[in-house]
Amino acid sequence: MHLVSRRRLIAGAGAAIALGHFARAGAQAFPARNMRVVIPTGQGGGAERLARVFDDFWGPLLKTNFEYSFFAGASGQVGYEVYIQKREADGHNLLFGNMGPEMIMYALRKPKYRFPEDYQYFCRTDVDDSVIFVRQKSPLRRLEDLAAEAKKRTVTVAVSRLPHPASIGVLALGNALKAKFNLVPYGGGNPTQVAVLNGEVDCGALPLAGVASLGEQLRVLGVFNDEFKLGAYANNAPPVNKVFGTKLPADLSSSRSWAIHTAAIEKFPDRFALLEKTARQVFEMPAYKEAYKKTGAPVETIQYGDRALCTRYAKGMVELANEYRSLLTAKGGKGD
Repeated sequence: MHLVSRRRLIAGAGAAIALGHFARAGAQAFPARNMRVVIPTGQGGGAERLARVFDDFWGPLLKTNFEYSFFAGASGQVGYEVYIQKREADGHNLLFGNMGPEMIMYALRKPKYRFPEDYQYFCRTDVDDSVIFVRQKSPLRRLEDLAAEAKKRTVTVAVSRLPHPASIGVLALGNALKAKFNLVPYGGGNPTQVAVLNGEVDCGALPLAGVASLGEQLRVLGVFNDEFKLGAYANNAPPVNKVFGTKLPADLSSSRSWAIHTAAIEKFPDRFALLEKTARQVFEMPAYKEAYKKTGAPVETIQYGDRALCTRYAKGMVELANEYRSLLTAKGGKGD
């Protein structure tokens, strides 16, 4: 009897150990499927390009693939609402957004979702300075030419969306110089650039990376950053404040970032820790920088930022939007 009990005890212990191993393996099985990503702009733009080059290296670290869905509309609001309301907060669903314009939109539109209660940015991929540019054959060769023209007539300016750091720059410049600019949102960086190239508008205002990717087809006239260090990619264009002696915001850069449901951070801290750790490792890979460079974007724009930095930046954009609310909500822009 004693022998039987001992055998049963050993067998039970073995089963418990096996179950323990199985439970631990199950807990570590993340990701258990492909990562699903919402991009709150149209397909084919800068956000998609930079997200895909990033996941080429992130995916192997996570041992999974990435799937993308695109939701253009309402300056990004549609995409955020889909992500927050219709995507499961389990760590397998992410959003890749442009914090600058999308936090300006958040401040102006006051949607039902809340930051950072509903979602948080946790991995900034780049810092991209806003510029104002024209097609290479434009008669407007300098910022001074553009300003003089805008004092005689209304100059049309293509932008990706009205709530945007670049839009703030143009509107604030017009206000300071008593010049007339009409902002025309095109729903993304690529169509904005095409509108300038085709002569549909007089000029455009966007982050530098997309403009630089088209090389000599476009001419940068000025930058909305007093400490601009990427002149080689922008015709050595001058800072706007230096040319006109204005006091526009000294840095109107954009920053793309990965975001996740706040509930996923709280419910699955181990999963979130793995996402943070592996995302950070991508920036340490020389091959990532080489692949990024091939997109046409200046490799110098790559700048990692953690969750705390992203949160500070996002909240700063809300403050900036509130400061320039009257200009951003005034008549003069078409559509969203």
